[in-house]
Amino acid sequence: QVQLVESGGGLVQAGGSLRLSCAASGRTINNSAMGWFRQAPGKDREFVASISWGGGSTYYADSTKGRFTISRNNAKNTVYLQMHSLEPEDTAVYYCALGGADSFHTRRYDYFGQGTQVTVSS
Repeated sequence: QVQLVESGGGLVQAGGSLRLSCAASGRTINNSAMGWFRQAPGKDREFVASISWGGGSTYYADSTKGRFTISRNNAKNTVYLQMHSLEPEDTAVYYCALGGADSFHTRRYDYFGQGTQVTVSS
C-alpha cells in the first residue's frame, strides 16, 4: 500500500522560508513523477510544482515560479519543496502526490498524502 507522509510545515512570517518533505513507502518513486499541490480554506486544490521521474525536468505554477524549488532523492524515496519569500497567500495545506511517468505532463496523480499545514503571517 502506497503511503505519502508530508512534514516540515508550520507557521512562518512573510518573507520567510520553509522546506517540506514527502517520504514515500510501499512503492519506489524511481519511475514516478512527483508533485506538490495545495489547498487554501474555501478554495479548490491547486497545482504547485512537479518533477519528472529522473529529476531532470521541473514545472511550476506561475504563482510559485522563482520562489519554490522542487527536488527529489530517489535513494531516500523522498521529494522536497523548498519555499522562499513566502507570502500570506501561500497559506494552505500542502499535499505531496505520486503518479506514473506521464503524470508530469498530465498533472493527474494516483496517490496523495494527508497534507501539512503552512501558515504565513503578515
